[in-house]
Amino acid sequence: MVRLNRIYTRTGDMGTTGLVDGSRAAKDSPRLIAIGEVDEANSAIGVAIVALGDHPLAADLTRIQNDLFDLGADIATPGDDFAPSAMTLRIVGAQVERLERELDAMNDALSPLTSFILPGGTQAAAATHLARAIVRRAERAAVTASHDVPINPLVLAYLNRLSDYLFVAARFINKDAGGDILWVPGASR
Repeated sequence: MVRLNRIYTRTGDMGTTGLVDGSRAAKDSPRLIAIGEVDEANSAIGVAIVALGDHPLAADLTRIQNDLFDLGADIATPGDDFAPSAMTLRIVGAQVERLERELDAMNDALSPLTSFILPGGTQAAAATHLARAIVRRAERAAVTASHDVPINPLVLAYLNRLSDYLFVAARFINKDAGGDILWVPGASR
């Protein structure tokens, strides 16, 4: 259980932060950049949830926000043993598979794409598209971190699948609000 009595600790004032095992890392290290990008993605999903209101996808996105906290903890845990334990949060295959099942169910309700689409439509869909783009950035940062430190391969799979999920979710949200906004190549020449 997490208990925070005080938000600031002053331990990071010299540009380092604590990892799960108690070691410290520079705040601009690839590992910490990836964690920050995941945090930003989680915040963007929060904006999409607010825009969705009582839409059924809001509950799914809230669950995904919890997954992203697990994912951040996974990245913040040094070592190359990616097995979860009572004291170690790790992303597991079932979390990736759940995203795939939900993504496939939404996609089955949509018409096949015949064009690239512009990220927009309803406010909720636009917020979901923005979250998708930020998740892609988080994925790139996690890949970069994996060149320096061991990163759970399921972290990379989860982020990759999540961006696909958010793309399809934005289309699903727009389905009942006029559909996708199609890209028209060269339209403004």
